Formats: sequence, C-alpha cells, structure tokens
Amino acid sequence: MVEKLLILYLQLGGGVLLGVLLGRCLPPAVPHHLGKFLFWIGVPLSIVGFLQQTTLSGAVWLAPVIAWVAILLGVALAWLWLNRTWVFQSQGPVPDRWSKPERGSFLLTAMVGNTGYLGYPVSLALVGPQYFAWALFYDMIGTLLGAYGLGIMVAAYFGRGDRHLGPLLRSLIYNPAPWSLGLGLALRQLSLPPLVEQGLLGAAWGMLALSLVLIGMRLSQLSSWRSLQQGLQSLSIKMLTVPLLVGIALSLAGITGEPRLVLVLQSAMPPAFATLVIAEAYDLDRTLAVTCLALGTVGLLMTLPLWLWLFGLQS
Repeated sequence: MVEKLLILYLQLGGGVLLGVLLGRCLPPAVPHHLGKFLFWIGVPLSIVGFLQQTTLSGAVWLAPVIAWVAILLGVALAWLWLNRTWVFQSQGPVPDRWSKPERGSFLLTAMVGNTGYLGYPVSLALVGPQYFAWALFYDMIGTLLGAYGLGIMVAAYFGRGDRHLGPLLRSLIYNPAPWSLGLGLALRQLSLPPLVEQGLLGAAWGMLALSLVLIGMRLSQLSSWRSLQQGLQSLSIKMLTVPLLVGIALSLAGITGEPRLVLVLQSAMPPAFATLVIAEAYDLDRTLAVTCLALGTVGLLMTLPLWLWLFGLQS
C-alpha cells in the first residue's frame, strides 16, 4: 500500500504541477476549453471505460446512501459550528459574527467534495478498477445531486445575488456524466471485442490524467488566500471529521475491505470546484470558497496516509 501511495503522489503531484505550470504559461482560455472537453467528452468516456472493468453487486447501491449521509453530516456539523453561541477570547465571551455569504460558502465547502476529478483517480490508484462503481455511484447519485440540489438551496438562502434556480438546475439535467453512466451499464450487457475494451480503458486513464492537469491549471488562477482561519475550520469538518465518522460507522456496520476504503476516500475529498461555481452564481463569499479549494487540494496529500492507516485493507 505504501508503494501505491507513493505512485499516486507522483501521479497526482506530477499532473497537478504540470497543470500549474501550463496554467501560468498558456492563455487563460485554455483551461476553459479543456474543462469543456473533459465535461462533455473526457469524463463521460472515462465512466464508460472504467465501468467495463468494475464489479457490480447489489451492495454498490450503498455508495450513494453513504454519500448523502456524508453530505448531511457535513452540513449539520458546519451549521452547529456556525451557530455556537459564544467564542471565548481574552476579553471574555463575544458574539462570533459571520456574514450570510460567508456562512453560505462555509456550508457549501463543508458538504460537497471533489469526488469526480480527484476521487476517481485516488480510488482507482489505491483500490483498483474492480470497485470503481462504488466511487462512481457515490459521485453521480451523491455528490452531483447534492451540489446542484441541496447546495443550490443553501446558496439561494444565504446568497445576495440572483436566486433563480433555472440555470443551475438545467446544468444538472444537461450534465452528460449521468447519461454516460446509463450508456456504460448498457454496454456491459454486450460482448465487446477485447481491442475495443482496451481502447476504452486506455482512453479513460488518459482523460483522468487530463483532469489532473486541469485541476493544476485552475489552481494556478487562484490568487487569494484570505479567510485562512475560516477555510481551515471548514476543511476540518469536510476532510477530517466527516470521513472519520463515516469510516467508524461503516466498520460498526460490518462493512470492511475495499468498499469501506473507497467510501472513506470519497468522503475525504477536498471541496469540489462546483462550490466555487455556485458561490459565484449566488454571490456568496468567493474568497472563502477559493481558499478552501486551494488548501483542500494540497491538504489531501497529508490526509490520505491517515485514511489508509485507519481503514486500509489490512485494518
């Protein structure tokens, strides 16, 4: 497992670092076009390709259930933190004041993780393609619906901008990833030639590599590290408390081995870029969202060994 982790660090670090370098050299429009390509072609192709190699069982439907448990747990813990009555300082107890946009961004970044662009390669590298369906269903039926469902409701309540739900709800309907899930499941019923299967798998790995480069490009465009303290508080909930509670609950329920590790890893992902998109659309605190994205992506390298130690295959 240590060897797998080192290889993963090289893959993640190399892809993201390459993206950061390219993001500083290439025109700003390049990440935009690459993101469009991955959104419409790359990620759907990866889903179809990896689904041909994965093992499907009745228990895989547990993944979206755990995803929603993690999302609601993150929201609940963040809400409790925001609404604690007093913060004790040297001068005595004083009210802990957060603006509504700050509260909205705090809740968003504590609930929705990057279970696609980052969660897929992490799960594939550390667990293997046999359990990719667990990560996929966690992302498709959990994170995606959570971001553009509950996430939009949170943003609309705390936001200062346009509260029309139409554009972001349409983005959920027009997202090709869920449709590619259906296509991939249908293709599993067919006997594809080995050459076609290998071609799909190779293309899928290539698309994941491009997604890491895209993450680096987007990180290179983030310029503000303000709201550091608030960002660390949100990430402590999203990347430490929630996955720890999820892992303990799964263990108590008798779910161990690869499924447990995949679910813990997905719940431990840093905030998704969708949180920034929603924060900008609803005029939440963009700086806090940006800070959580940057800190969380870097912090993932430090938290992964913890989850492997606690909930790895040897546990």
